[in-house]
Amino acid sequence: MGIFIYVEFFLYGLVVGSFLNVCIYRIPRKKSVVSPPSACPSCGIKIKPWHNIPLVSYVMLRGRCAYCGAGISPRYPLIEFLNAIFYIAALNRFGPSPAGILAMVLISALIVVTFIDLEHQIIPDRITLPGIVLGLVLGPLVFKTGFINSLIGMALGGGTFYLIAVASRGGMGGGDIKLIAMIGAFLGWKAVLLTIFVGSLLGAIVGIWLMIFKGMKRKTPIPFGPFLVVGAMSAIFYGSVFFQWYGRLTF
Repeated sequence: MGIFIYVEFFLYGLVVGSFLNVCIYRIPRKKSVVSPPSACPSCGIKIKPWHNIPLVSYVMLRGRCAYCGAGISPRYPLIEFLNAIFYIAALNRFGPSPAGILAMVLISALIVVTFIDLEHQIIPDRITLPGIVLGLVLGPLVFKTGFINSLIGMALGGGTFYLIAVASRGGMGGGDIKLIAMIGAFLGWKAVLLTIFVGSLLGAIVGIWLMIFKGMKRKTPIPFGPFLVVGAMSAIFYGSVFFQWYGRLTF
């Protein structure tokens, strides 16, 4: 592939990333992501289009509102850049194909979930429930997983986390249950196992580190969604490599 298509998808990723910022801010507040137009949260003045160019406007405005001078969180350009980089990674992994496009859709949804869960400790149904349906419909066709595989992935992920939630008496949230079900619907049951393994391992490492060095109590809640997202990203980009390696190791 020529350099042009990488630049095209990078720019596309920046534009979508700008919209993801809207979703991350508005969805937990139960606001429409379509209207009204974006405005400064400090002074309320509508943001002009030339003040809303991904990455560029943040640099030109030096991270401040053009009207009131209030600081703009660096999270905004970070999400734009992160989404664009992952789009390039998906393009490199799948090529300019339906699988690449669907991977980008899933990645963007996972980015929204991550930052909402980190800030609010919730995973909105507005992301996961439509995601489950979309995953069951398109995942088998585009990722070639097969409908039964996607259905088992959804049931295995959601069912396992539901049992954990019951056994732990609320230690696992409903949002996590629907998130892992969405991942399974998109990627199938093998990817669910890899997602849970990576997410649980990373969560345990971070949890132990926080208890030792930050004095966090054992029962202090921490959002688990971001760890599942890392696991899902691992499955998207390295799942086939992992399962080939595991197959050679065990058989």
